[in-house]
Amino acid sequence: MSEQQTRVTAIRIEQMDCPTEERLLRKALEKKPGVTDLRFNLMSRVLSVTHDPAILDEVMQAIRKIGFTPELHDGKSAPARTVGKTGCCGHSHDAHDHHEHKHDHGADGHAHAQHAHGQAPNTPLAQPEGEVSPNIAGGMLPAWWHLALGGALALASELVHWFAGPAWLTIVCAIAAVALAGTATYRKGLVALRYGDLNINALMSIAVTCALLIGQWPEAAMVMVLFTLSEWIEAKSLDRTRAAVSGLMNLAPETVTVQINGQWQVREVSQVTEGSLVRVAPGERIGLDGRIVRGTTTVNQAPITGESVPVDKQGGDTVFAGTINEAGEIEIEVTAAADNTTLARIIHQIEEAQAVKAPTQRFVDSFSRYYTPAVVVLAILLAVIPPLFFGGAWLTWIYQALVVLIIACPCALVISTPVTVVSGLTAAARMGILIKGGVYLEQGHRMRWLALDKTGTITQGQPVQTGMTLLDPERSVDELQRIAVSLAARSDHPVSRAIAQAPEAAAVAAMAVGEFVAVAGRGVHGAIEDERWYLGSAVWAQELGLMTAAVRDSVTAAQNSGQSVVLLMNTRAASMLFTAADKIKDSSVKAIEQLHQLGVKTVMLSGDHQSVVDAIAKTSGVTQAQAQLLPQEKQQVVQKLQQDGHAVVGMVGDGMNDAPALAQADIGFAMGAMGSDTAIETADVALMDDNLLKIPAFLRLSRVTRRVLVQNISLALGIKAVFLVLVLMGLGSMWLAVFADVGASLLVVANGLRLLRAGPRLAQQ
Repeated sequence: MSEQQTRVTAIRIEQMDCPTEERLLRKALEKKPGVTDLRFNLMSRVLSVTHDPAILDEVMQAIRKIGFTPELHDGKSAPARTVGKTGCCGHSHDAHDHHEHKHDHGADGHAHAQHAHGQAPNTPLAQPEGEVSPNIAGGMLPAWWHLALGGALALASELVHWFAGPAWLTIVCAIAAVALAGTATYRKGLVALRYGDLNINALMSIAVTCALLIGQWPEAAMVMVLFTLSEWIEAKSLDRTRAAVSGLMNLAPETVTVQINGQWQVREVSQVTEGSLVRVAPGERIGLDGRIVRGTTTVNQAPITGESVPVDKQGGDTVFAGTINEAGEIEIEVTAAADNTTLARIIHQIEEAQAVKAPTQRFVDSFSRYYTPAVVVLAILLAVIPPLFFGGAWLTWIYQALVVLIIACPCALVISTPVTVVSGLTAAARMGILIKGGVYLEQGHRMRWLALDKTGTITQGQPVQTGMTLLDPERSVDELQRIAVSLAARSDHPVSRAIAQAPEAAAVAAMAVGEFVAVAGRGVHGAIEDERWYLGSAVWAQELGLMTAAVRDSVTAAQNSGQSVVLLMNTRAASMLFTAADKIKDSSVKAIEQLHQLGVKTVMLSGDHQSVVDAIAKTSGVTQAQAQLLPQEKQQVVQKLQQDGHAVVGMVGDGMNDAPALAQADIGFAMGAMGSDTAIETADVALMDDNLLKIPAFLRLSRVTRRVLVQNISLALGIKAVFLVLVLMGLGSMWLAVFADVGASLLVVANGLRLLRAGPRLAQQ
């Protein structure tokens, strides 16, 4: 098909959540004639199929046969498109087709970039607030009350059996619990068996069915309820992540004021082209990336760069969509269309990183591909070979084969993982660590690098006054501080607030300020006791002709130490220099030291200036530090660490600007109280009290969880192996097989529950 047209059709499959469904779809489609490539975006539930246009109906029908509901992904996304001639793997060799984009608008009026080259489109991943996905690992997720009632019935079955109640009541409660909690699992398991795929759903179906057949009604019910509960937790976390990404769109305004034929008119951002002139009023969010052509201002760039202090901007400086113009009116020349702004690229990178970061393949799921078929084959051989070739009694060896099948029932193996993981998740929650799925708890023990945002993560996120230097010996410190506090109290600049709120300023009585003026990007000035005073930046001092050699030396020394500088000046000279800095949290240094003791190296990523970052890095003790990074550059640093062969790379941040790196990392940590909603929802782990010491606690818990998982899996399989040997020796019995199965399940459950008691100890180490 290399010499004909192929089509890349984007198909939304609501039931596609994880690699289990991906594997089923591959089995159904990859060998179909006319299909040359399959690309999966599990985050947006979109499958992109490169195929012969004539077989689209066959592709859709094949997906329906699995039990899924496919929909052509149009409306808010790219429709099916035809690309150029293809070569190997169906990839287009036409340069224009390779970079084809479609500018599409969602209901929110925002533009979303669409890519045609065999990739799942970048679509808004919104879902109504509070709505839980109707899917769980590919099937219909029971309503919460179904799961709750199923759990109550399973517990009732256990209690009735324990207290020797009526057998019929035990059976009814167990069957009702399985029906309420496990119908979807059975349906998916049957589909998997039809396609020859013994995945986790087939494994669970076999396990529960075997337990029911041998009369272990309470155990069957509890296994199904626990499995469904763990799947529900992961599915809900995934949906919250999807919904959070769409919140990024709210950072940029839907409309801007643009100059058209000499007149200022309001237009949607999607209608504004590169090179247009846009006016931004004070206090307004900037709608598009651009370059200032008129005016000066102060811009809060924290949503994009993470800088703790608003940045002074003047003609020729760059501004980003989604940032806030805090002071003067400016006019900007647009340098990027709405679908190519820095903010749009952040959204794109989050979706890309989420799409390629598949969950760790669970051991039980992969093991079941070989374990269950092998045991079934062994049971058949055991029933046939001894009577045929060694003169054994048919009934005797058929009985032994049934014992093998009972031993093959992997209840203990299947339950060992969810019980251990749920116990670990509960222990973490008690420590104030919210983990969005067992996969992150499981793989935390392999983390060898942790990238950390600076502002709000290592530091407090708010500058505080760090010092005062007298520059005019003819004035007293008390007098000059009183003047500075009087001016600073009238300003909303973070550094001015630091001066006004400094402990030394608490007892200072503010003076009357007349003719007060705020100068965008420079500072404030006013008349105090018939004298004009200025409180502002070093750049302003230079413009006022007050930057002497001595003042410059003091300013340079302060800036080189990583501090922000504010000068108090009158019309004759600079009188006092104030310094402010973002303080390191008390817990940060201890946390970084503990991380290093655990064998985890650290790298600090920041959008701040190099001198500030170097000073924080030296004090905090991080292994490496990189400064002046945009969000996509933070993501690239994390990606490079992953490519360098490090087992697992973590990222911790608190702002929207950290979201691409959080999504790219194998484990993303969000600072809870200080963190933005986007960071918290994009991350895999949320720290609820902004304490970095919780990350070493998480790693210790992960390592303990890993040990318990290995113990449980070894225990479950070890007991099976012992009884298998007994069967081969002719000493097995169904009673012993049942005892082994129930005993192993109880042992792994008890071992897994130990994690609940381990939490406080791990948090205090």
